[in-house]
Amino acid sequence: MQDHSPRLSLPFILPSQAQKHVTHNEALTRLDIAAQLAVESVDAATPPAQPEEGQVWALGPAPTGAWAGQAGSLAAFVNEAWLFVAPGEGWRALDTSDGRLYRRAGTEWVPLAPPLL
Repeated sequence: MQDHSPRLSLPFILPSQAQKHVTHNEALTRLDIAAQLAVESVDAATPPAQPEEGQVWALGPAPTGAWAGQAGSLAAFVNEAWLFVAPGEGWRALDTSDGRLYRRAGTEWVPLAPPLL
């Protein structure tokens, strides 16, 4: 039996598992990050000095500081710590700093052209 879901890597509650609430809460936290994804910026490299709970950044190819070694991940500040989530192919994210919509293509965030109405 797998211990994580295939698309969002959400942890499953396993038979006879102790502290089921911990696994369930981790899954909810990951869903909270991924669903309706909005990021503070795309290709971020340096962690902010004072992040706010729930803020998310799409990391670039060479992040530094607390983000070092997490290139391409989403960095979410939850429970006063950094949680890193690997975005999947085709994920979409709104960059709240400039209002642009991006799509994950391979290892990059690619801006989407606005639709013709």
